[in-house]
Amino acid sequence: MRKLLRGLVAASLALPLLLTSAPSAQAASDPVAMTDGFYVDPNSSPAVWAAANPGDGRAAAIRDSIANTPMARWFGSWSGDIGSATSSYVGSAQAANKLPVLVAYNIYGRDACGGHSGGGAASPSAYADWISAFARGIGSRPAVVILEPDALGDYSCMNQGQIEERQRMLTNALSRFRSDAPNAWVYLDAGNPRWVDAWTMSERLQASGLSLARGFSLNVSNFIPTSENVSYAGSVNQALSQRYGYSKPFVVDTSRNGNGSNGEWCNPAGRKIGTPPQQGGGGAEMLLWIKTPGESDGNCGVGQGSSAGQFLPEVAYRMVYGY
Repeated sequence: MRKLLRGLVAASLALPLLLTSAPSAQAASDPVAMTDGFYVDPNSSPAVWAAANPGDGRAAAIRDSIANTPMARWFGSWSGDIGSATSSYVGSAQAANKLPVLVAYNIYGRDACGGHSGGGAASPSAYADWISAFARGIGSRPAVVILEPDALGDYSCMNQGQIEERQRMLTNALSRFRSDAPNAWVYLDAGNPRWVDAWTMSERLQASGLSLARGFSLNVSNFIPTSENVSYAGSVNQALSQRYGYSKPFVVDTSRNGNGSNGEWCNPAGRKIGTPPQQGGGGAEMLLWIKTPGESDGNCGVGQGSSAGQFLPEVAYRMVYGY
């Protein structure tokens, strides 16, 4: 079994040289060209809250500035039958001829070092089953998928065996999307510019199957300015090109970087919503709202007393105006 795994990893490491002239070969078709703009989730947490609280003085601002903006839907253990969940969501987007953005966030050992969003699948094999069902739920329909935010930055407390296990899980996940969701563009998350140096991140991306992905994502749930992310992406791609012979497109989460970063990552005060989703942006393939503005990062900062993912209307309202 170990020889087989080594063979599979070696095969994946050889792929980039074949993809040098076509780094976007992850998908058979262009999901952007197949659709008419990004999908606005009518059941996002800001939309649900605004609809349920029409008399609240904050509702109009949250509805108009956040809920009506396209943003990603996150999927994890809370999603129930994952194949049905992704199929239903992508189906709703397809009916509107819009492009959905999905986040897969259920890797075994998730947020092992940070702890605020700990959890994930019960085992590597359980994760393999979950991610396979995730991909099959999308099927041949167009979609954008952000694969496992923080997974490649969250190494500080892990031993080498755990790191290699995680890399195998991500490589397998990308393989599943490649075969079962051919019209999805999948971006393997690469953390943010202030977490891991670009040379190290290029190595982690390569070892985790980046050659099978459309590209990589940056700044998910963070506040770092887009320009800094673009510069970092350039350094990552330079390292990928020098070491492995290819580079990749990238996307940046701009949902909360309108005021930049104050150096804190967990519910810091004074942050602001950023550039709405669009194709292109300073070198990025897309600027996306991946983290939902107003959803807590955990029991910390201005979200003291909350849990990760909980919608906090006061935090959302502050993000509209940047205070």
